[in-house]
Amino acid sequence: MTQTVAAPASSRPLHGVLWMLAAGLVFVVMTALVKALGPRIPAPQAAFLRYAMGLIFLLPMLRPILNTRFTPKVMGLFALRGLLHSGGVMLWFFAMTRIPLAELTALNYLSPIFVTIGAALFLKEHLAFRRIAAIGVALLGAVVILRPGFREIEPGHLAMLIAATVFSGSYLLAKVLTDQISPAVVVSMLSVWVTLGLAPFAAVVWVTPTATELLMLLGVACFATAGHYLMTLAMRAAPLTVTQPVTFLQLVWATLMGVLLFHESVDFWVLVGAGMILAAISFITWREAVLRRRNVTPPVTATKG
Repeated sequence: MTQTVAAPASSRPLHGVLWMLAAGLVFVVMTALVKALGPRIPAPQAAFLRYAMGLIFLLPMLRPILNTRFTPKVMGLFALRGLLHSGGVMLWFFAMTRIPLAELTALNYLSPIFVTIGAALFLKEHLAFRRIAAIGVALLGAVVILRPGFREIEPGHLAMLIAATVFSGSYLLAKVLTDQISPAVVVSMLSVWVTLGLAPFAAVVWVTPTATELLMLLGVACFATAGHYLMTLAMRAAPLTVTQPVTFLQLVWATLMGVLLFHESVDFWVLVGAGMILAAISFITWREAVLRRRNVTPPVTATKG
């Protein structure tokens, strides 16, 4: 007799979808603020100010951080992750002011794909044929977005591709760290290390910001923090297989904001390519959920009758 593993009693799919929907809107608003800021403030400095201002939100985490025992190995991993993430953030801020919002959002979808590839290469996770096929579809989606040979590839496109790759390395290190340290502390320490990592780059290119620019960057920090919090609520309320497809709506919001606020044109092929990438991510997420349920040991009653 087989028995289907029921969803956790606390699972609230509708709440999860709504939280993820709100997170997507908040993240797109954050991106639009950076784009509105423009290229006057160099990317390293804008990224530094965003993270430095965001440190105020870490005050509630000060005691858990101080109570955590950090081994030299863990500190080394934190430093490496901070260095990687700092580079990714600088590239991301650069890309945000130079390519359309829809294209930036679409290429950002590649990060989970690169995480899957990195997990196979560095964490020795098994890649079945179906997952490899999904990765191939996602990479083909990136080609559809960029269309090399048919359109000019801007520095912002290359910066976003490299940023997605670097972020995947940061996420893989987070996976290793959360096996040893509280996830909340891991997230908090990232902000500290990224601020430290960005400081020297910001100092080299420093431009005195205006009061308006500082307010906009404070808004970026607030929206970024709110977006991550809402995403946490979404993942707590419902499985990723439910909330993951909702992230596609970020592309809708980004496209609308690009058209209405920045007079960007709608590129049909960007939407197609992003759809291919997100379909691949959703399939990989669904397959992982299926395999995880299969590995759950059935209760005693399931083996009887």
